[in-house]
Amino acid sequence: MSSRIFQSVILQLKEATDRFLGVIDAEGNVICCTNNALVGEKWSEALLSLDPTGVNVTVYEKKCFKPLLGWNGAFDYVVFVEGDDKNAKSTCMMAHVALSGAKAYYEEKHDKGTFVKNIITDNILPGDIYIRAKDLHFATEVHRAVFLVRQIGHADVAAVDSLQKLFPDKQQDFVLSINETDIAVVKQVDEDYTNESLTEIAKQIESALKSELFIKTTIGIGTVSNHLRELADSYKEAQVAIEVGKVFDTEKSIINYENLGIGRLIYQLPTTLCEIFLSEVFKKNSIDSLDQETLFTINKFFENNLNVSETSRKLFVHRNTLVYRLEKIKKLTGLDLREFDHAIIFKVALMVKKYLVSRDNRIG
Repeated sequence: MSSRIFQSVILQLKEATDRFLGVIDAEGNVICCTNNALVGEKWSEALLSLDPTGVNVTVYEKKCFKPLLGWNGAFDYVVFVEGDDKNAKSTCMMAHVALSGAKAYYEEKHDKGTFVKNIITDNILPGDIYIRAKDLHFATEVHRAVFLVRQIGHADVAAVDSLQKLFPDKQQDFVLSINETDIAVVKQVDEDYTNESLTEIAKQIESALKSELFIKTTIGIGTVSNHLRELADSYKEAQVAIEVGKVFDTEKSIINYENLGIGRLIYQLPTTLCEIFLSEVFKKNSIDSLDQETLFTINKFFENNLNVSETSRKLFVHRNTLVYRLEKIKKLTGLDLREFDHAIIFKVALMVKKYLVSRDNRIG
């Protein structure tokens, strides 16, 4: 933290007292003082007498000291005032309040968590990322995964605290409240991470919120970023994962962007293009002409990798019955699902139709 921030405050306080006052750092160095002659001196012994809780003013060698605590409960800096009388203690308390406010403001402005949140929400210019990262001594080329946790049904503000306990390292992992329902977890991961290891982390998040706060969640996982500037893209991918999952993977509560497959491509298509595609594929009859039993048969056929024998066994029907149904589908649509190319077209068409229905429901 810059000593200039403290210096500007104590210079203002100088007008209110005839005592010299200033700040020492965690090593005992006087980093700023109204008496410039003292700047640079080292008072290591004074640190040993401090109240570790930071509550009380400590008197040492005719000076009053009160620690400014950091995020981890340890002190980063200590306020001092000349004198050991009642007025000196009162002045030390007032200086502590003023300098604590300045410290809090500075850290809010330069805090790593705020910095990361500004990156993922595009509230910082790309060129400023490097400058700010250098100021904060923030590692830029590190593997980080973004998990977007969306609370379903009821949301609880305590969810942030719960996840901060799960990821206590505030220098490497960041739990960021985005809005009433969404929380972003930006976690540093090992170089040998896998999609499975990312899913395990997501399961820990899901389990913690479910067991502690009875919160149901959907979690989107973005592509792991190798650089700070990629975090915003990873966050957007986590958002897309949740949105696409609501359409194509409704039974899943954890969706990885890298596992979305063709769903993420369809999701980005204009609805007019989707409608044109369906009209071109189903020239004979609309896809709406297929009843629920037929659609169920088609989905089972896809689930069993276009294997007629296996599908008929799963449907508890004779093989010839299934062949008859497939022939019926061919007459209605012109597509023979036993042919791989036709099956791909039909599968994509079903997904496109599902996407259009979801869009209509959202608009409605």
